[in-house]
Amino acid sequence: MMHDLSPLGITRPGQIFANLSAPQLVEAALARGEGVLSSTGALVARTGKRTGRSPGDKFVVQRPGAESAERVAWGKVNQPLAPEVFERLHARVAAYLQGRDLFVLNAAAGADARYGLPIRVVTEFAWHALFAQQLFRRLDAAAQDSHQPAWTVLAAPRFLADPALDGTKSETAVVLDIERKLVLICGGTEYAGEIKKAIFTVLNYVLPQQGVFPMHCSANIGADGSSALFFGLSGTGKTTLSADPARRLIGDDEHGWSDHGIFNFEGGCYAKCVNLSQASEPQIWNAIRFGAVAENVMIDATSRVADFGNISLTENTRVAYPVEFIDNAELSGQGAHPRTILFLTADAFGVLPPIARLTREQALYHFLSGYTAKLAGTEVGLKEPEATFSTCFGAPFLPLAPEVYAQMLGEKMDKHGVRVFLVNTGWSGGPAGVGQRIKLAYTRAMVSAALGGQLDGVPTYTDPLFGLHVPTRVEGVPDAVLRPRETWPDTRIYDEKARDLARRFAENFRKFANAPAAVQAAGPRV
Repeated sequence: MMHDLSPLGITRPGQIFANLSAPQLVEAALARGEGVLSSTGALVARTGKRTGRSPGDKFVVQRPGAESAERVAWGKVNQPLAPEVFERLHARVAAYLQGRDLFVLNAAAGADARYGLPIRVVTEFAWHALFAQQLFRRLDAAAQDSHQPAWTVLAAPRFLADPALDGTKSETAVVLDIERKLVLICGGTEYAGEIKKAIFTVLNYVLPQQGVFPMHCSANIGADGSSALFFGLSGTGKTTLSADPARRLIGDDEHGWSDHGIFNFEGGCYAKCVNLSQASEPQIWNAIRFGAVAENVMIDATSRVADFGNISLTENTRVAYPVEFIDNAELSGQGAHPRTILFLTADAFGVLPPIARLTREQALYHFLSGYTAKLAGTEVGLKEPEATFSTCFGAPFLPLAPEVYAQMLGEKMDKHGVRVFLVNTGWSGGPAGVGQRIKLAYTRAMVSAALGGQLDGVPTYTDPLFGLHVPTRVEGVPDAVLRPRETWPDTRIYDEKARDLARRFAENFRKFANAPAAVQAAGPRV
């Protein structure tokens, strides 16, 4: 049978709802009390106490003698789980799902058919099925009939794991079994992003074997057909800056770079909503309509109008919507080899320049570093900005050694002559809480100049500590903004903070002692 779940151990399910349309899934979610509608028609759901990913509860099954046992970079990110422990946990999840109504979605990951991964999502929530339908590549009727999933995601959010019985660290577990091509998600995490990121992790394992560089980045295309990539961690502006009315959006988060060009892994976008406004981000604002799924967004009980400034549940409020909800989306999900790469960082220390041109070695240094900063107050006990380094701008999703991905980036840059910029979307004039966030209008002007080639060959100055090559002038940006030290009331305090951040870079990079000497030397001059 097309939707026989017995291979998953589910032999007596309740009713199976397979490949429902978005309206049907919305109706089911409302009928089952899984969410409510906002005033614009978006489905608003809550994710329980887990309002973000649970990286400490992510495991990979380690099967002795299997190919994956040699290829996976085991450690804090890819925590090993013994096969017998996984089988026991899987059996308990399957038993929990017996007799329950389940939602099944057939979809694909990868817009380029040469590398697309057919997937299946099985979940106990209608809204999770809707989320997956909007985020992954949707199939037409003919493709549905012939669909054979290469990987399956089995999500049982309300099954609570027992560490004493299941060998987990908590009641939550996200487990990849590479040999069985199965992802198991359970344990009280109703955060739908786990489904999306699990498949991203799978692609980060599978695609390098096919010569495709998997990337945690957004991408768009200019009127001249030139593509651009935006790497960055959550909150640095990937979605905001790539959703440019003057360019066609390929995708906002995950892409592959093959010998044929770049392609989106997904069919939708997953945007942060905190402090969202129609004036600053009109494309995202207008995409929050019927068919979209909003997570943990607060709405008025009567009017159902969203309050995007209310973060009483979490700062990580998000919305998922199909890419075609963006007016100027590139629906093919594909583009030519990129001419420009931008590394985005939100420097809460307020010391990095707002834009800088990187050499090849600097690009690899900052790619391996993957720097941004957490803000004071966003976590319990966090009183000052905290540097965050996430290798390749996506460490939690990398099953292979970071050097594998860095080498692929270097090879692509060399082959296609790509220019790379570091863009600070964070603070100026002081750290967060003292200085000011760099105006989005300034950042957009700098990004536009970088993409349009206006910064090629312009005069630059070299930051004496970070070694970055900073333009002395960008149209639409005050000259003072380009020299962060001069924006601080007390330059001595700036120097102290800058040296502190530089030391953090150097300390973090010690783990890449095997990187080429030229790359190691491309970091801050501590």
